Amino acid sequence: MDKRLLNILVCPLCKSALHWDGENNELICKADHLAYPIRNDIPVMLVDEARSITADELSALK
Repeated sequence: MDKRLLNILVCPLCKSALHWDGENNELICKADHLAYPIRNDIPVMLVDEARSITADELSALK
């Protein structure tokens, strides 16, 4: 994931910063507990494509 791209991408739902989870290749919105997939090096920034993440997953990212 290109760090420059990560600096400008925000959650489409709440506009908060995203955090890259390299292990699962996802962008995480901690505010909404959503994980946006990255497919073929392209972030899929659609709320319908995001998966909900659990509190345990979220705490593991910290």
